[in-house]
Amino acid sequence: MTEAEAPTWQEQALHICAVRDASMATIKAELPDMSGDKHIARVIGVPRLRLTERDVHITESAAEDLVRQLAAGEVKAKEAALAFLRRAVIAHQLTNCIYELLHDRALGRAQELDDYLANNGKPIGPLHGLPISVKEHISVSGCENTAGFVGWAGRRKDEDASIVKILLDAGAVLYARTTEPQGLMAIETQSNITGVTVNPHNRALTCGGSSGGEAALLALRGSPLGIGSDIGGSIRLPAAHCGLYGFKPSSGRLPLMGLEAYCIGSDTIAPSIGPLSPSLGGIKLFMDTVLMSEPWHNDPSLLPVPWASQAGHIHQQEKLPLVVGVMWTDGIVQPAPPIKRALLEVVDKLKSTPDVQVIDWQPFKQNEALEILKRLYSPDGGRAFMENLALSGEPILPLPAWTVRDQPGIEALDIKGLWYWTRKRDQFRYSYLKEWNTVAPNMDVILCPAYPMPAPGHGTSRYWGYTSLWNLLDYPAITFPVTRVDREKDGQAPGYIPQNDSDRWCYDSYNVQKQRDAPVSLQLVARKSKDAELLQAAEKIQREIGLPFVDCLA
Repeated sequence: MTEAEAPTWQEQALHICAVRDASMATIKAELPDMSGDKHIARVIGVPRLRLTERDVHITESAAEDLVRQLAAGEVKAKEAALAFLRRAVIAHQLTNCIYELLHDRALGRAQELDDYLANNGKPIGPLHGLPISVKEHISVSGCENTAGFVGWAGRRKDEDASIVKILLDAGAVLYARTTEPQGLMAIETQSNITGVTVNPHNRALTCGGSSGGEAALLALRGSPLGIGSDIGGSIRLPAAHCGLYGFKPSSGRLPLMGLEAYCIGSDTIAPSIGPLSPSLGGIKLFMDTVLMSEPWHNDPSLLPVPWASQAGHIHQQEKLPLVVGVMWTDGIVQPAPPIKRALLEVVDKLKSTPDVQVIDWQPFKQNEALEILKRLYSPDGGRAFMENLALSGEPILPLPAWTVRDQPGIEALDIKGLWYWTRKRDQFRYSYLKEWNTVAPNMDVILCPAYPMPAPGHGTSRYWGYTSLWNLLDYPAITFPVTRVDREKDGQAPGYIPQNDSDRWCYDSYNVQKQRDAPVSLQLVARKSKDAELLQAAEKIQREIGLPFVDCLA
């Protein structure tokens, strides 16, 4: 290559991967050889065989338990950082989930925290010493932000994203950045930079996207708490596919400053930032920490609403039951057998819980919602996405192409068209809330699928109606694990005739043998801005009926 020649997109991608590999080299050299694990499909238990008993204890402690151990000095911050760095390297070798490790930065920060605790006799904050991981497009000072585009290589931010600053101020240790799909626009995790990230429960299946690197890392206990983003299911679907908890808050609750994406500035569908964790307590710890810092004082886009998670149950004073509406289907794509079974098992237990009332909730104008979403996800018909690919010459991948350009109904809107579909969005939001208030005014939360099936095979994820609906409405939603695929119970129902192309895709894509060992998760949703109440309801349901029924991470 002469001095005048620009590097090819392949050369740029290889350089990024070389930086990643160099960030892991020191830790990797300390670990046993992993080549013998390549043939294993389910690798959830592999890290336990490659680490010391002490490292396993630290890395398999729930975030809410680990912070107590760190605050008491039972675990040193540097010890925890090293344990999670080692487990992250193992997780990457098994699933291809790491974009970059921050080895020196993490150990330097951890040592500062250990010194602070020794000198002051108290932790620096509620997350003192807790290792955290972050999706690549969330800015970290001095690090690249490609947002899944090869042509963005070399772009760097000189300060941390607002959410990262808050967590660091609370005592967290940032040690890992994780993979994401091309341009962030897919519900699987594949890019021309890092390749395909796979599901540790079954490596023939997708880990989901776009926060798929986070989910794969967390499922292998390579992180106790991660930060993702969600504009159509990008926190909740990876969490669901990997047996985790994933929370999408309402917009205006958590700060978005410092996130990089090609569509930043468009508010047709509001993005959210939020946590993924192996435990529900980790989700609560994250939200408590961020919102008790009152971030609205530094960000005018945030609602100045105090966080009420410490309050009692949402109906404690009125002595009313928790009312759960069950949406068995969205009316477009019928859930596969394991999703139906999970719903039935959860509902059966809820019905026998004294202070919970279960009602049915019918899907409302789902076809209309999907038509609006198609236009507002890609109002330029994919033009900006293609322009960013052209910066390096990289080819578009099939799933992002479907999301931003090729899906029937996507069109390049002029300004009047944009006004029209934005108005349709607002009218739909009004109509949905009116339906809720008219049909079930006392309903607190909606229980529904997160996805029509457990994690599907790679390259097949083209329907996100069960999650994107709540982005359109801007309602908070959380996904949670229930059980796993059972080959004896979850065979395809004979005689079913799919009702449309999307339904046919789901019916044809589900295979109980191929999706063996996959986690089965569900979703809980509340009205806009009822984020604290939603988490309270999730805690109550988990406590009362003993979720998950099967621990998929064991």
